[in-house]
Amino acid sequence: MPHVFPEPAREELRPSDPSEARAVQDRLAPRVRTEPLDPGGVRLVAGLDVSYGATELVAAAAVLDAATLEVVAQATVRAAPSFPYVPGLLAFRELPPLLTVLERLDVEPDVYVCDGYGLAHPRRFGLACHLGVLLDRPVLGVAKTAFVGRCAEPGPARGSAADLVDGGEVVGRCLRVQDGVKPVYVSVGHRVDLDSACALVLRLSPRYRICEPIRRADRLSRRELAATPDGKHP
Repeated sequence: MPHVFPEPAREELRPSDPSEARAVQDRLAPRVRTEPLDPGGVRLVAGLDVSYGATELVAAAAVLDAATLEVVAQATVRAAPSFPYVPGLLAFRELPPLLTVLERLDVEPDVYVCDGYGLAHPRRFGLACHLGVLLDRPVLGVAKTAFVGRCAEPGPARGSAADLVDGGEVVGRCLRVQDGVKPVYVSVGHRVDLDSACALVLRLSPRYRICEPIRRADRLSRRELAATPDGKHP
């Protein structure tokens, strides 16, 4: 069954200014739960991504069969950004259209993978955490660069990893998903632990640096955006 998000959940995504948005993050951050997840037991995975044009955005979800990596469902939504771009507050810009996208799916994924951050965030509440708390489902973040923290360079082989540390706390992991290719940065969103998240990302990245659910969602959002008059992607 698709998700239906009640108005109170959406209301928390409409802060009047960045200060109020940070207060929402601080209030919700204690709800994040970290728990083991069996990557082998995951059946459906949703990749989420957002592409931006000059005046609008396109949010996309691509749901893949975790065993075959074939797309079994997908959806997009076009919208005007409802919150300005502020580092650390991306969820308030991207989650409103992403929630609408999830309501349009005719399947319910087991796990959600965001192009962004979870605990690897200044207030330990990035987009993946925010979505996870709203859904109360397993969510993890995979990013191409680190937003906070430092880590050693992982070894050159696929599966090599190094902890991402911020303020003395492990907030994520720098993970090499292909031999000799730049690593990605994995962090917990909700109801998954870091070991499980990394194992799942490796499973979902058989050929490319970007894990397949996010790669498919990115292609979908870009294709839909390109079909519009202002279709430009920064």
